[in-house]
Amino acid sequence: MRPLRYRVRPGNWDFAGATVREGGVNFCVFSRYAERMQLMLFESEDSTDPYEVVQLDPRTNRTFFFWHIFVEGLPNGTFYNWRADGHVDTRETGSRLDNEKALLDPWATTINDQLWDRDAACRPGDNVETAIRGQVLRDDYDWEGDKPLHVPLAESVIYEMHVAGFTRHPSSGVAHPGTFEGIIEKIPYLRDLGITHVELMPVMAFDVQDVPPKTAKLGMENYWGYSTHSFFAPHPGFAVTASHARDEFRDMVKAFHKAGIAIILDVVFNHTAEGGENGPVISFKAFGNEIFYHLDFDDRRQYRDYTGCGNTMNCNHPMVTRFLIDALLYWVRHMHVDGFRFDLASALARGEDGNPQYHAPVLWAIELSPSLSRAHIIAEAWDAAGLYQVGDFPGYRWSEWNGRYRDVIRSFVRGDSGLVPEVATRIAGSSDMYEGRGRLPMNSINFVTCHDGFTLCDLVSYNQKHNEANGEDNRDGHDDNRSWNCGHEGPTDDREIQRLRTRQARNFISILMLSQGVPMLLSGDEVFRTKLGNNNTYCQNNELSWSDWGLVDKNREMLDFVRAMIALRRRHPSLTRDRFLTGKPERGKTLPDIAWHGVGLEQPQWDDPTNHALAFTLAGKDEDEPHLHVMLNMGMTALEFAVPGLKGLSWCLAVDTFCEPSVIEPENQQPIQPGRVAVRPHSVVVLEARAL
Repeated sequence: MRPLRYRVRPGNWDFAGATVREGGVNFCVFSRYAERMQLMLFESEDSTDPYEVVQLDPRTNRTFFFWHIFVEGLPNGTFYNWRADGHVDTRETGSRLDNEKALLDPWATTINDQLWDRDAACRPGDNVETAIRGQVLRDDYDWEGDKPLHVPLAESVIYEMHVAGFTRHPSSGVAHPGTFEGIIEKIPYLRDLGITHVELMPVMAFDVQDVPPKTAKLGMENYWGYSTHSFFAPHPGFAVTASHARDEFRDMVKAFHKAGIAIILDVVFNHTAEGGENGPVISFKAFGNEIFYHLDFDDRRQYRDYTGCGNTMNCNHPMVTRFLIDALLYWVRHMHVDGFRFDLASALARGEDGNPQYHAPVLWAIELSPSLSRAHIIAEAWDAAGLYQVGDFPGYRWSEWNGRYRDVIRSFVRGDSGLVPEVATRIAGSSDMYEGRGRLPMNSINFVTCHDGFTLCDLVSYNQKHNEANGEDNRDGHDDNRSWNCGHEGPTDDREIQRLRTRQARNFISILMLSQGVPMLLSGDEVFRTKLGNNNTYCQNNELSWSDWGLVDKNREMLDFVRAMIALRRRHPSLTRDRFLTGKPERGKTLPDIAWHGVGLEQPQWDDPTNHALAFTLAGKDEDEPHLHVMLNMGMTALEFAVPGLKGLSWCLAVDTFCEPSVIEPENQQPIQPGRVAVRPHSVVVLEARAL
């Protein structure tokens, strides 16, 4: 056996992954059943074979179940993989050690997938030539004093976006479309829009090849990124230079923070890219299949699937909990992100037996971690196996995507009757779900649209999904969209239908911005972007998914409206309360914090099953904040609403979604005649109180 090019020492197990230290690099991975371990080193990203294979000795290079070695003088930029071998007893233990597979370090902070072949990782045989590899890189990034922003969530407006899709369209005009650097050029647009946070769809490295075979044959890929394989590494496909992905992501974070915009990451901790029994071996399956995944108790060859993606991470196993917490801490401490949104978070509430646990260790570890105490934590509080925890997610600090808000507001604006009591509850911050458990309005992330489903334009343009392009015969995607095409399915030249659709879109934005809780916008909704009725574009890396920057001018009126409604919200502290409304005057005030009405004052018609109307008066929270009076008419006929009188003040028209322009800036507002106000069909009217 030829001598090694580098001197090696036993190393230590304190730091998992590849850690650059003085004099060399410490490598460490975890594997319970491995009996032999090799470290393979590659000279370049396209090297098909390792130039060095280091054999680890279990007597000196294993501590408990950690394998570790220190390689002296290893050049910066070296690529590496592991091989693990040992006794395999898949049925009894669940172990899937495979000495033919080149394994990716689960703790790698920079990876390269240039040669990746998912099929080769699925079938028997050696895949060293096509495996995903880790890369050793020194970390000497200059943050220039940057810190996470700590913007209060109660005062936030979140903007959900896809990193690549935001600038990949030819109309974006950026130097590096589809990258972290491309987004930096668009920060002035986002700052001008008025949002406080961007919520980035998955940026942890994912497998673009993870799509159904029929979809793959059509040339499509996993575009959304909900197929993570590396929880510490930014996705190299979003970087101008793959090996610089970590620092290019940091450049983007630093630029956002300089603009006063915080960053929330959409993280996928519920499953991995390795899929089920027939999925690829990338890392976890070989290093610790029996630990990292939920397996069937009777036949541990089988995976329990609570995610619809073939596997479910066993998040409440102590080792997996540590791994996930370490990942979050890394992104906060070393990447300066401001918070996380957890995809299918209810899967994280499942104990090792698969049953829901209120005191799920991983969720409480996240909630109570001092180092994560100022990071926002947001749950998509359901999973794909029927566990629905909106309003009842474990913990107190967790905010939730409020699916009940989405559903009832969609139905109400569509014109469904008998919903007024619940609409009022959702607008008031969903106190029925949160207040009784000691939670706050900010626990409710209010949204009407998100990446998963129709865009705002399509919500008012289609009655049915149209996902034929995905290659799954239109079976994929949600069927319960609660949408209304306003009289014609899809694009139309009918001006009346076009005007109604625009008005409906403005109604959605108005209600969202006038609701207690935290509003979230879907990227592109501010310019009325369509995906032609496709409500599941997870595989569409093309113009169907990309932001068309030509719409900024084409649909300027919609953009101006959204910008103005965000500005209205941000100048009214009464809309961003950190405590629930009581219907009583606050100390030192004469008006109740909120008063509910129908077309008549203090007559909200809660019990009328045909009612489509609701109004409320919201008292100013600060001394110089104008009171608001909001009137909603989602019926087919115009209604006259009574308006309360205010001593020494006059009501001025601020918003009327029936009109163009729909928002009147404070300096241009004019008093209305006292008494009653006509609100036309499917319209929202907002008044602001000003001194006579």
